[in-house]
Amino acid sequence: MNKHEKLSVTPLRRRIFLNDAALAFGSIALGSMLPNVSAARDPGSGSLSELHRPARAKRVIFLFMAGGPSHLDLFDPKPMLNTMDGEKIPAELLKDHQQFALIRGMPAIKGSPYRFARHGESGTVVSELLPNLASVADELTVIRSMQTTTNVHDPGVNMMNCGSVLFGRPTLGAWLSYGLGSENANLPNYIVLTSGPLKMAQPLLQSFWGNGFLDSRHQGVPLLTGSTPVLHLSNPEGITAGRRREQLDLIRWMNEKQHQQVNDPEILSRVASYEMAFRMQSSVPELTDLSQESGQTLADYGAEAGKPSFANNCLLARRLVERGVRFVQLYDRGWDSHTHIEHQHKRQCVAADRPISALLKDLRQRGLLDDTLVIWGGEFGRTPVAQVSGKTYGRDHHPHGFTMWMAGGGAKPGLTYGETDEFGYHVATDVVHVRDLHATILHLMGIDHRQFKYRFKGLDLGLTGVEPARVVNELLA
Repeated sequence: MNKHEKLSVTPLRRRIFLNDAALAFGSIALGSMLPNVSAARDPGSGSLSELHRPARAKRVIFLFMAGGPSHLDLFDPKPMLNTMDGEKIPAELLKDHQQFALIRGMPAIKGSPYRFARHGESGTVVSELLPNLASVADELTVIRSMQTTTNVHDPGVNMMNCGSVLFGRPTLGAWLSYGLGSENANLPNYIVLTSGPLKMAQPLLQSFWGNGFLDSRHQGVPLLTGSTPVLHLSNPEGITAGRRREQLDLIRWMNEKQHQQVNDPEILSRVASYEMAFRMQSSVPELTDLSQESGQTLADYGAEAGKPSFANNCLLARRLVERGVRFVQLYDRGWDSHTHIEHQHKRQCVAADRPISALLKDLRQRGLLDDTLVIWGGEFGRTPVAQVSGKTYGRDHHPHGFTMWMAGGGAKPGLTYGETDEFGYHVATDVVHVRDLHATILHLMGIDHRQFKYRFKGLDLGLTGVEPARVVNELLA
């Protein structure tokens, strides 16, 4: 073989080697995504090879009051509002504020018709609308100084979930799934439950539990009400589990061949989704069968097997975290009270108060609360002024100062942090922006938000964005 022949052959062999190696790496990746059906995934199988710090929480339950609950009627009493009830809002309060979402002109101040009292050894203030929650006041870490970026619903929910008003970003649950992986191979990392009135309620968009630019394995999986919690999960009539297994093995083989040709990582996610669905065929029916719970437990929550409700969802949330689901989000519609707020908020609180307190007590009794972080809140609060006058009054969207709370998972119990001004309009001390809340949640999960990034289109993107965000250490136990 002469010199010229050697030069012409060597590049060909090198290309063949690199191509074969790439295909081999793809097969290794596929194998890592398809664990043995009988074994749970290693909790450290997420993108983080190790946590940045010791974790206080392993999982999260986010009780999302969709529409925006009124901090002024639930956790943040303002006697000044009652003193000045019916008077025009002072003009200085409107300096540098966003335009009201729907109110135009100079509206009148509206006080709260509800009594407030201190509860527990901590003296946490809770409205009479939430008597059951008041019984677990010492478990709560109440943040009265929340701020967000927008007073519009959909961008507001995006901000609270994704750290950005933009659509197409990963949600908090997707980030935790991506970073931490799973504790249970038979259930998704991220599950969504919904409740509340459908008529006239703010709609819930699928992007609210989306994966954004992360792998689609990390998107939230909604569990539906009724006899079919997950669509297309049951086998068609005449198809046995063994036959389904054979079909999935064939589909898996075909997808693996396609991945070897195009190296599209989403193909691996598709295979993983099929395998997850197969495992869920046995795990989901058992999970959602509330009749397995004792009569006392059902009574404590106010839950009824087979009857969809927020109470059922709270009990399901406990069952999910008990089985190692990383992130459970409950959306309760009906808190967007532009009119008839006294009727609507009372209805919402009657439905939510008892099951939330039961959830906290149940988690505590089962030894789960210490490493399960429970979060309560909406996309923003509601204004200290009336929208519409008379008995049909409501409150508009309010992003400048509102209340959220946490419990368990390393949050400091019995603490009330921050305050709004005497009108409940602006934050007076200790601002906690949504980005700060996200940084603090990640911190409790053992993640440094400054190091937790994903490269997308040449940018290193994270949950807390590029603007400054801080861990609120005062909220930590």
